[in-house]
Amino acid sequence: MSPFSPFKIGSAALLALGTLLPLSFAQSVKAQEVNIYSSRHYQTDERLYSDFEKATGIHVNRLEGGGDALIERISQEGRNSPADILLTVDAGMLWRAEDAGLFQSTRSDVLEDRIPAHLRHPKGDWFGFSSRARLIFVNKDLADPASISRYEDLADPEWRGQICIRSSSNVYNLSLMASLIAHLGEEKAQDWATGVVENFARKPQGGDTDQLRAAATGECAIAVANSYYFVRLMQSDDPADQEVVSKLAVIFPNQDDRGTHVNISGAGIVKNAPNKAEARAFLEYLSSDSAQRYFAAGNNEYPVVDIKADNASLQALGTFKADDINVSVLGKNQPKAQQLFDRAGWR
Repeated sequence: MSPFSPFKIGSAALLALGTLLPLSFAQSVKAQEVNIYSSRHYQTDERLYSDFEKATGIHVNRLEGGGDALIERISQEGRNSPADILLTVDAGMLWRAEDAGLFQSTRSDVLEDRIPAHLRHPKGDWFGFSSRARLIFVNKDLADPASISRYEDLADPEWRGQICIRSSSNVYNLSLMASLIAHLGEEKAQDWATGVVENFARKPQGGDTDQLRAAATGECAIAVANSYYFVRLMQSDDPADQEVVSKLAVIFPNQDDRGTHVNISGAGIVKNAPNKAEARAFLEYLSSDSAQRYFAAGNNEYPVVDIKADNASLQALGTFKADDINVSVLGKNQPKAQQLFDRAGWR
């Protein structure tokens, strides 16, 4: 297997290969290539890479792994890292890479024109290329969907023993909490976390889809999950998945004030990128209409540019007002978010 073949490896294996792959990488690097370290694990991204190669003639080499493992690998490789781009999910993960000093600032009229300012780093360290909303889902047989309209409502004592949500270490919840810190302040955010913990239907467990299934079966009345997990169920041919969809009402929180919390998948050019021009070309390609449509069609994510998503299921959810806080804040506030979760006993 070529070291640049699209394969996935865990953190231990990723670091253990450190003495072998850099030499192989260096030998394979040549003009008109771009080397991408990606933690996006979606098979549908294959279309993004092949379309870019066809449009530009630039060959894409990539290494896939977990976000934290890739950050550690680039840090260990140092100046000899072959990585041109780090592509990952969640603003919090981008912040971790930024905090480790892995990115260089990128100036691009294309990116600055195409991508809204609140979905990119203020100094151009990284850019968001797709977004997802963190939504509330209500079992229509167990609760009135009209009684919940804000994230803050999840802490209401009315919902004691009724909420299913993932662990506090999950980066999606950390980013949500980071946004609440920014909007409400630490004291009120702490109160919110404590209230939600008191309303748990069960100890946090599983992923977003597990929360949706639990709410649909009545284990809880309310679940929190990212939008694209629900859309996957909408598109499923499995009758069990369709039953989940039929049971749940979708709530876009905080429509009457700041808007629904959104997060991003994003990328930045690595500090010692050997193919900087090709890397910038790839980032600019990701902001193109065609790439933005792939994000929507392939993984049910929202485009960050102002185009209509070619995804009937995504469109069926409806339009919504999104929180326009700069997503860099979601990363900067993550350490504090984890502290507040820990104090609340949210494990």
